[in-house]
Amino acid sequence: MRRPFQVTLLVLSGLGLLHASLFTDLSLRFVKEGMRPMLVASGVLLLVLGVAEAWSNQQPDSGEAADGHGHGDGHGHDHSTVPRIAWLLFLPAVSLLFYAPPALGAYTAAREAPKAVTEQRYFEPLPATSPVPLTLTQFTSRVQQDHKRDLRDRSIRMTGFVTPDKGGDGWYLTRIIFTCCAADAQSVKVRIHGAAALPADTWVTVTGTWHPGGTLGTSSAPAALDARTVKKVAKPVNAYTDALPLF
Repeated sequence: MRRPFQVTLLVLSGLGLLHASLFTDLSLRFVKEGMRPMLVASGVLLLVLGVAEAWSNQQPDSGEAADGHGHGDGHGHDHSTVPRIAWLLFLPAVSLLFYAPPALGAYTAAREAPKAVTEQRYFEPLPATSPVPLTLTQFTSRVQQDHKRDLRDRSIRMTGFVTPDKGGDGWYLTRIIFTCCAADAQSVKVRIHGAAALPADTWVTVTGTWHPGGTLGTSSAPAALDARTVKKVAKPVNAYTDALPLF
């Protein structure tokens, strides 16, 4: 691989990582917030390596000056030609700067089963406030495992994005959760009744009550809500967790 190409690739990759992780929030589409410092450090390292490679390329090669020909000539063939496949590395490097892949959303969530609910034996009493703010995971866990049935007739408020039912009938309030990065993403979904669906990937806050079905407090109960209000909201900063939203 020719040195100018190496330098360009290292510098572009470093700038791309810094652009995605330090100067914008693009990295949060693909990794958790806690990994951002490592991406920044990687971007700085790539820039340093690129600058070092460029600087060394400007230094005269004493071996070549002494014998009058390059290293490749001494072996009878030239090793400096860039392998064609190496140029493919150029595409992801440039895309980090000029075209970031789209964030995960309704398209992904509609094509995978919802995240399994972790078994929980004890639930704190719900606060007296109304509506009660809950995450989608908290709501699902209480619907299917809270034997005290504290959710009965309580007004609940949850935030997520719209995922149309792939069968074309109704929609789900959804959050996508990163354990580490986009490769291990899982979704949690709550079926919404009584409200027309907004366009896919629209972020909304829904207020309503549990939609009866099965036996509340058991696995037969659906994670579903009868909506009273649906309000469009901005995408929260912590979009890829199932925490209460931070706007």
